[in-house]
Amino acid sequence: MAQSVGIKDVARVAGVSVGTVSNVINRPESVAEETRARVLSAIDRLGYVRSESARQLRAGRSRIMGLLVLDMGNPFFVDVARGAERAARAAGLGVMVCNSAQSPTEEAEYLSLFAEQRVRGVLLTPAEATGRTVEQFRRHDIPFVLVDRVAEGATECSVSVDDVNGGALAVRHLADAGHRRIAYVSGPPALNQVKDRRQGALRALSEAGLPATALHELPTERLDVAAGRDAGARLLGLADRPTAVFCANDLLALGVLQSLYAAGVRVPEDIAIVGYDDIEFAAAAAVPLTSVRQPAVTMGALAAELLLEEIEAADRPDGGHEHRRVVLQPELVVRGSSLGPR
Repeated sequence: MAQSVGIKDVARVAGVSVGTVSNVINRPESVAEETRARVLSAIDRLGYVRSESARQLRAGRSRIMGLLVLDMGNPFFVDVARGAERAARAAGLGVMVCNSAQSPTEEAEYLSLFAEQRVRGVLLTPAEATGRTVEQFRRHDIPFVLVDRVAEGATECSVSVDDVNGGALAVRHLADAGHRRIAYVSGPPALNQVKDRRQGALRALSEAGLPATALHELPTERLDVAAGRDAGARLLGLADRPTAVFCANDLLALGVLQSLYAAGVRVPEDIAIVGYDDIEFAAAAAVPLTSVRQPAVTMGALAAELLLEEIEAADRPDGGHEHRRVVLQPELVVRGSSLGPR
């Protein structure tokens, strides 16, 4: 195995001291142009790459921002990551993206990894409903911002979408179309987003003069297409089948759509469907999916900017930082899956 090239090798080839090579890498303006060119030539010739881990040990901090989301298989979180990465790169930081897979255990393990790696800060969509893992992470004194989740207190920043309003938009649309029995395919009931969207759905029913019993809940263990197909099969087995379905995200909605299509049930003529997130695949579905749009890229970028503000404040002598809760508004995008005669 070839031996890695170190800073001493660069100094030897360039005929300068190790300190000069370090200055060229970290403070190039402090080195004469001719010497700088000689060192850079040696770096290029030898293929030297500086050890980021060694630099972190000296500085006590990294150039990495952690991002821990519920499911990287969901395009919504891919868009969140895109927005966060854009803001982080502009500040000279990279993003380490990790997937908790909606598991509190994996969430705790990744948060421990972030602490071990001394990341500059963390963007987090919590999987653990009680907030226990977040509390444990707080002791590491690493700044973090909650994403797609409202902060309960003033102890951290958060960027989220008004999911109560989003749930209301979806069910109000269905009620206005004449639907009087609506299924809610919810995902894990303990998730805050799932609970908030349900609250909004019930609010819309109340506004339409319909009882809470008009909402038939079909909880699922996960928020993916397979769980949606399973929910669709359960929906088809109901004696008093709802005429419309509101799903807690688009992956669930696409799974329900697949299940109904396989059974020969027409969408939207027999059953209307509304999803949530408005991922790219929503518009490209066999029946274009009506969905509640979340500004995912904006959410990621704003969360990263809040985290950068907190990081910068921590580096100042006063350390002052005012935690903020940013709540974005969703938008209903109406397509073919919910446009049918009642």
